[in-house]
Amino acid sequence: MRTYYLRSFGCQMNEHDAERLRHLLEAGGLAPVGEPEAADVLVYNTCTVRESADARLAGHLSGAARLKRERPGRVVLVTGCLPQAEGVAFFARFPFVDGILGPQNVHRLPELLEAAVARTTPGDAARAPGGAGAAPGRPAFVEDGPHMSGELPGRRARPFQAWVQVMSGCTNFCSYCIVPYVRGPERSRRPEAIEAEVRDLVADGVREVTLLGQNVNAYGRDLPGPGEGGGGEAIDFPALLASLDGVDGLDRLRFVTSHPRDLSERLIAAVAELPSVCEHVHLPLQSGSDRILGAMRRGYTAEGFLDLVRRLRAAAPDVSVTTDLIAGFPGETEDDFAATLAAVEEAAFDGAFTFVYSPRRGTAAAELPGQVPEDVRRHRVARLVDLTQGLALAAHRRWVGRRAEVLVEGPSRHAGGVRGRTRQHVTVNFGGAAAAGTIVEVEITGATSTTLAGRR
Repeated sequence: MRTYYLRSFGCQMNEHDAERLRHLLEAGGLAPVGEPEAADVLVYNTCTVRESADARLAGHLSGAARLKRERPGRVVLVTGCLPQAEGVAFFARFPFVDGILGPQNVHRLPELLEAAVARTTPGDAARAPGGAGAAPGRPAFVEDGPHMSGELPGRRARPFQAWVQVMSGCTNFCSYCIVPYVRGPERSRRPEAIEAEVRDLVADGVREVTLLGQNVNAYGRDLPGPGEGGGGEAIDFPALLASLDGVDGLDRLRFVTSHPRDLSERLIAAVAELPSVCEHVHLPLQSGSDRILGAMRRGYTAEGFLDLVRRLRAAAPDVSVTTDLIAGFPGETEDDFAATLAAVEEAAFDGAFTFVYSPRRGTAAAELPGQVPEDVRRHRVARLVDLTQGLALAAHRRWVGRRAEVLVEGPSRHAGGVRGRTRQHVTVNFGGAAAAGTIVEVEITGATSTTLAGRR
């Protein structure tokens, strides 16, 4: 085995995990290639939050099956949330896959690869080890976690930006969500380990760090406090931000994702007052109907959510508030959907990810009565897209004529230009030369619903 191809799907945590997978593969002597046809080892890091992610993976795996037939010695591995959800039953759907790995077992990738190589080597299949319940000769490490991938080194996509995992898992059990079942319960990393990692990253040239957790607002709740073996003061997420804000050389600090139920006044103050904390909060609304929010088990009302947005903008007038929205949740009526449209308009989001509801096997919502027909779901999500794009365009136009601080990320798709992001996490394309990783002031001259245009 000399080369590998890795394709990752899904959320920022999956991208973080993919960086750890790359490091482990390269530490084992494999070199990355850009096309699956050129690879000895194919790795697909999966998401299963929505049906569309499963469909995209199936398309990529059909190509992997063809490559496997052409060269049976090629190794195909599938990692992430989908094999964690399905376990060894995954092999029944994709019998050509040589091994699977759940997200709490990223550290076992070298062991998985060794077992898979043994399986594809003539005469060696019988000695290939496997995890609990593995199919004969097919290693499957999906049951013996948990382990935080954030404790492993990674290979970053950009030298000046980094993901840092502060916690893993979720215990909210929203009725539509598979994440608690595949990522496990909430577990926080020790603050001193996080701060040490951030200091090392900054010393290595990182200027922007994004803190990751399925619900970062819950950070620290599971850590022992004073008198419980913690050896010091109890810490929560605002306190962690304040601690990291003190790291010399760290220019920008971001975080995702926040749960509205747990967004505190202290966190709002951190966004408004801490110099390194960027003015961007991703705050999933999901629905504007209190009846649907209750069925989703979200733990807040639409008015309570809107009050949070008002308080954020009062404390930090330039804050960008983005969101997630689900159309067609079971039992959603036209009146419920109209309430969502009204809440979205009042919130005036700077950006939104809009999704058609996907039933996920094993979640409570998949068994609810009143499943909305697919054509109705798709029509509603199209209406949401139209509304949110118009709101985003209006929000971005308010920047025209102003100057914004931009962290340069690389060349723009527009000839001769460069691309970067504002502190509000909006992409800016502008002309002229600027080195990747530098922070420059840009005058904003134009706006679309997704980007800004500017000049130095």
